[in-house]
Amino acid sequence: MNYNLNKPSTKKPSTWVALKKLYQFLGAEQKNLLQAFLAVMVSAGLNLTGPVLAGYAIDHYIQSKQYSGVLMICGILFVMYLIAFGANYLQGRLMGSIGQRMLYNLRNAVFGKLQELPVAFFNQNKAGDLISRINNDTEKVNQFFSQSLIQFSSSIFMMIGAGIFLLSINFRLGAASLLPALLLLLFTRLISPWVRRKNAANMKSTGELSSEIQESLNNFKVIIAFNRRDYFRERFEETNAKNYKAAIGAGVSSNIFTPVFGFSAQIGQMIVLVYGIYMIASGDFTVGLLISFLAYVTNFYNPIRQLAALWANFQVALAGWDRIAEILSMESNLETLPATTSVNGNGSVLAFQDVYFAYPDGKAVLHHVNFQLERGKTYALVGPTGGGKTTTASLMARLYDPTKGTILLNGKDLRTYEPSERSARIGFILQEPFLFSGTIRDNILYGNEQYKALSNEQLTAVLQEANLESLLSRFENGLETPVLASGDAISLGQKQLIVFIRAILRKPELLILDEATANIDTVTEQLLESILKNLPPETTRVIIAHRLNTIENADEIYFVNAGEVQRAGSLDHAVNMLLHEKRES
Repeated sequence: MNYNLNKPSTKKPSTWVALKKLYQFLGAEQKNLLQAFLAVMVSAGLNLTGPVLAGYAIDHYIQSKQYSGVLMICGILFVMYLIAFGANYLQGRLMGSIGQRMLYNLRNAVFGKLQELPVAFFNQNKAGDLISRINNDTEKVNQFFSQSLIQFSSSIFMMIGAGIFLLSINFRLGAASLLPALLLLLFTRLISPWVRRKNAANMKSTGELSSEIQESLNNFKVIIAFNRRDYFRERFEETNAKNYKAAIGAGVSSNIFTPVFGFSAQIGQMIVLVYGIYMIASGDFTVGLLISFLAYVTNFYNPIRQLAALWANFQVALAGWDRIAEILSMESNLETLPATTSVNGNGSVLAFQDVYFAYPDGKAVLHHVNFQLERGKTYALVGPTGGGKTTTASLMARLYDPTKGTILLNGKDLRTYEPSERSARIGFILQEPFLFSGTIRDNILYGNEQYKALSNEQLTAVLQEANLESLLSRFENGLETPVLASGDAISLGQKQLIVFIRAILRKPELLILDEATANIDTVTEQLLESILKNLPPETTRVIIAHRLNTIENADEIYFVNAGEVQRAGSLDHAVNMLLHEKRES
């Protein structure tokens, strides 16, 4: 399955589809959002009533000098504007809290979805781009909701209300004043997809910039060691220049609405003024109505000026939501199949039955693979680099599913096991160990609920029973030794020891070691060998190693190359196969 978020064929949803999905995501906030919209409508309705009352006062009270009527209209207007102020305060308070809760829930939803996705997803997407989607893109959506949505909605309501008043007061003059708005509607409809694309490209380039910075900083030691700061600088300048160009394009596209909308507003006001004076001269209009009309034209076109900026923000938010929705729409291809009662595999702990595997958009790595691993034995996978050893081990741990064929664990399809049960039964120690910031205790108990409630003394006793205390003694502060995710506080070999303890402590039925001793000294390697020998007799071990002394005591050796997994027989035979492969290549 292709999980590449940046693949060119990705089809963007229409604006209405995107809005519908975003509204559905709001869930419990929909009620609060509707209340905020109701407050906006009350405020807009009251503000729109003002000009018609002012025009009525001019024609009926001021010209006839009935000042009591003027005072009455002023009192009514004061009460109306006071209620409108309260409605504005209410909607502002509602939207502020809605925006923050939405940001919180949106980031949780994206991060939760990432945890559901398989390893293949992370192999096809850069971490920096994913971080940008969680931090930057969600913030763009939040900014629109908490700062712009109500103003956007208020502008829409004001425009609609002002338009209704303009047409009801005098249809001919109203239609003439609204003519520039129709041209604006056509212009906006044509230009909005382009603006959205430009902002999406800007967000993508921001993600690429984040990825480049993260990659360079993670590998900064290598950059220093090879004295290639120039390479770091050139790569960054190239990515930064691309981001700058995309940002300029997004800025130009977002600001194109402002002058066009402003010009249309001026044309509309000029039409009203010229046509209105002509109608007054013809006796078809009054001064009060013209003043009211000018106020409504202002109430119609001022929101349009605001919409020039708000519409650009809306397109930015939609572009951000598109990138977020891409992740939320992803589904893992590692489904848990319904449990089956059929048992197969001839009593083996693990069996490959006619297994094929190919990475997305790549050639086949394994084809027609059949073998069985018996309980309690030690197996070694050898072969040239790129021959498929790590892929075979990854399929055993179900980091991937085979393209065709079946993998059985204890006679059951591996896909029928729940992830928690599968990870409890299968331990996997990688060549590149990964630790979390915290302590050694935090790291060795990661994902292990069985010992989580134990005190340090009780946990130490468990480690003694598992013959792991000798490994723990390598750390000065024992279980409370601090660990940084960067690993700067401890050596690479020590990191591997912690990962080793974490895997052994789970007492897996199948333990896979992918070059697990590559970064460990000979003395520590011998210590690990003795611990492996003291594992429960039913534990099956699968070892991937290039150092032959690591696999010399294996019960069975498999040679993995060119998509095939073959029994190699003795260690000498495996060595000969490797040498032959090197000569052939």
